[in-house]
Amino acid sequence: MFSFKKSLKSIHLEHNKSTMDLCTEMMPIPEKVFISVVQHIGAPCQPLVEIGDLVKVGQLIADSKAFISAPIHSSVSGKVVKIEDIMSSLGTKDKTIVIETDKKQELWEGIEPPLINSKDDFIKAIRDSGLVGLGGAAFPTHVKYNPKNLDEVDTLIVNGAECEPYITSDYRTMMEDTENIVYGIRIIMKYLDLKKCYIGIEKNKPLAIKKLKYATKNMTGVTVVTLQPSYPQGAERVLIYETTGKNLPPGKLPADIGMIVSNISTVGFVSEYYKTGLPLISKRITVDGNAVLFPKNLRVPIGSRICDIIDFCGGYTKPPKKIIMGGPMMGRAIYNHKKALIKNNNAILVFDEEMSKTPEETECINCGRCYANCPLNLMPTAIAKEFSRNNIEGLKKLNVSICMECGCCTYVCPAKKQLSMINRLSKKLIQEEAKK
Repeated sequence: MFSFKKSLKSIHLEHNKSTMDLCTEMMPIPEKVFISVVQHIGAPCQPLVEIGDLVKVGQLIADSKAFISAPIHSSVSGKVVKIEDIMSSLGTKDKTIVIETDKKQELWEGIEPPLINSKDDFIKAIRDSGLVGLGGAAFPTHVKYNPKNLDEVDTLIVNGAECEPYITSDYRTMMEDTENIVYGIRIIMKYLDLKKCYIGIEKNKPLAIKKLKYATKNMTGVTVVTLQPSYPQGAERVLIYETTGKNLPPGKLPADIGMIVSNISTVGFVSEYYKTGLPLISKRITVDGNAVLFPKNLRVPIGSRICDIIDFCGGYTKPPKKIIMGGPMMGRAIYNHKKALIKNNNAILVFDEEMSKTPEETECINCGRCYANCPLNLMPTAIAKEFSRNNIEGLKKLNVSICMECGCCTYVCPAKKQLSMINRLSKKLIQEEAKK
């Protein structure tokens, strides 16, 4: 077992990985898909189709000329029936392309494996595929794989931690698509000229560790690192330290210390696109929670509505009080189950009223647990005080902008303070002031 004596701060959660041994099922094509043009960090795309247009699977339907952006493709064949603004889970109005499916799933004629002979070809292919970080960040992958100092980068870190409770979609990728992960690593290391690769997997996934170790045993420079099963092991800074022993300074990117970090499903998709040329049009997700009848791991067309996904899982066993896109620690609760799946969603969790109760807040007792468990050594209670005073300079001095919103502070707080939410609002306050 490969591990460092001193780990960064973390917490221990109930894993609740009840779907680990459930093989991925293919969800049937729904009657309609709702494909947002905002599926990544960066500039939104603009529709390239009009109402009445017939589209096919893999056809480009939205794009942007902005550098930090990623094109969007149709996940189905059918007819564009609407292009309208729909409220997203983040509370923004996003332009959405509504396609009525014909259930034929006809491939667009231009689908073919990309021709790659150089690094530039590789980066262009990654952009053309529409790939974004599939672990939840949704950062355009072609930007991540092409930092300004690429000649100083020599290490790939593959994130297979999947430390959030309930979610097992990455685990099923490791178990079912091992070959694609390994081939994806080969391609990335070849075209980015990387010398080392570390695959980080928590030790509560022994079968995945065994499979990846066996599959990479003859690969030069590739090491499978067994991580402690704690949260947030999958966070970028934590993962870098636990696999390499290096610290990522605040305000720095992994490339600044010679590394590229990529989610394991993202790496697997690189291989799929290299072989087939089929862009990112579907997503493996976990559906779980105590209010859904049949928890499953599914392959779902992007743009499928949550209600259609739940129906395929047998429907609700009791009235849902909270539906989360993502994990319980960093996911987002949605206000309407007609919201549609986007590229970076890796789970849909459904809970009843009992499981969704928000604890009543009490007065802070200055116990220091929030600081003691923050992986970035932030001081959440001090941040909360400055936020209540609307003191932007004070928030800046406390480095709230580097908060990754992992939720550890909220989880350990005996007073049940919503500290992670306050951090998020504090960051937004600083951003709004910067715009002024």
